[in-house]
Amino acid sequence: MHLKAEDTLAQLTAPEENLIDRVNDEVAVGSDPEFQRKWWRFEKIVWAFFLLVILAALFGLLGRGFLARATVAARDGSMRVQYDRIARYSTPSVLRVEFGGAAVHDGRVQLWVSDDLLKSLGNQRVTPEPTASVLDSGGVLYTFPVLTSPAAVQFALQPLRAGIQHVTLRVPGSSSLGLSVAVWP
Repeated sequence: MHLKAEDTLAQLTAPEENLIDRVNDEVAVGSDPEFQRKWWRFEKIVWAFFLLVILAALFGLLGRGFLARATVAARDGSMRVQYDRIARYSTPSVLRVEFGGAAVHDGRVQLWVSDDLLKSLGNQRVTPEPTASVLDSGGVLYTFPVLTSPAAVQFALQPLRAGIQHVTLRVPGSSSLGLSVAVWP
């Protein structure tokens, strides 16, 4: 059965059956309710994810917020440490150590710090400058003059690697403090 050119032209120009909705009587638009429901579900999940990220940032779980700051004290009262428990890779932060009266001897105070403070958390500067620093098994023993009351020392840090970093601080003859810092990339 052969079609004539007129029959083919008639089939091409014949009005389309009204099975597909039209917009402004010009463009045929299909509808897929199942796809639309899946898309809306996907959008809700994405919005919830972004809301969680924003809330985490506001509360300091990504660094620089009130949940990121921490203060711990030694059981014997020899020192109190303020630090960022959540830090960012290569972003400056400060670790502050305040010493109790029992830690001060002859106008000076000593502090042993594990070498992780330098290797992982990137100790850049110590204020005030120590009068002596001695490499000791797995750390550094600093000796500071007591210039203020309460005696305090600040370590300017700039983390060198991401991950959970652990640092130990101890006043000789007193209990030690273990700190954990989560460093985000």
